[in-house]
Amino acid sequence: MNDDYELLVVGSANADLVVGVERRPTAGETVLGSDLSVHPGGKGGNQAVAAARLGARTALLARVGDDAHGTLLLDAQRAAGVDTVGVLVGGAPTGVALITVDPSGDNSIVVAPGANKRLTPEDIRAAGSLLTAARVVSTQLEIPLETVAEVARGLRPGARLVLNPSPPAPLPDEVLAACDPLVVNEHEARVILGDAAGETPEQWARGLLALGPRSVVITLGAEGALTAERGEEPVRVESPRVAAVDTTGAGDAFTAALGWRLGLGEDLVTAAAYAARVGSAAVTRKGAQDSYPTAAELAAVAPEVTSS
Repeated sequence: MNDDYELLVVGSANADLVVGVERRPTAGETVLGSDLSVHPGGKGGNQAVAAARLGARTALLARVGDDAHGTLLLDAQRAAGVDTVGVLVGGAPTGVALITVDPSGDNSIVVAPGANKRLTPEDIRAAGSLLTAARVVSTQLEIPLETVAEVARGLRPGARLVLNPSPPAPLPDEVLAACDPLVVNEHEARVILGDAAGETPEQWARGLLALGPRSVVITLGAEGALTAERGEEPVRVESPRVAAVDTTGAGDAFTAALGWRLGLGEDLVTAAAYAARVGSAAVTRKGAQDSYPTAAELAAVAPEVTSS
């Protein structure tokens, strides 16, 4: 591909093993669930598919096992139109996410990282041509933190790093300084800020900016999102009202859409408003990647929110 990628996703690729439950078990309890279903997932894989479905020129840099789950994930990426030249195969079994979903659509997830843990800084350096071909690079923390740090170092001049620190962990200063934006939900914001978090998204945003990122986006579920940039007041972005069926992977859809629109040159508030629509559309269908809309579906399911 001669043209630049509008979005390069560096991250995890998992097989999602999903069970529906009437309620999630408490400690020591067993509950019966639905039949097991297997879907392509992982935060990296999800983001790449979400962006490609919308029409973005997208590539994925990840590692999967040489097994049936790895084949499932590669097939799903290619079917969505993702360039998989950066997907490495082998070294460990494909990562697996064990997901329970209750009737309200809320989910609980346990991840066995598998091959994702073997995506190394050396792999990032070896894929330098991919990084220099990308306008925006999006990554998460389902791969080793030192690998994420290598991604931050390998960006081409003028490129943006979009980081969703999930699952949340302490971030090195060099990674925080490269984030433009740092994308977090309420839980991630509170974990990162600790006792200094405060009670409002505006307070979280100011606290997070003080840690060093160039910009911050806080996702607020059905309430939309909040954007914050240095030297400017935080801005709230509304989300379309939809009937939620399954929230699995909705945050990944939001982050992917945000990164893509930033790669097209949109400002942070405009890109976040578009991303909120994509996240809303994703919760109206079951599953992660299966729920991601095309651009045409987005217009029908989650139209633009107009100010009253």
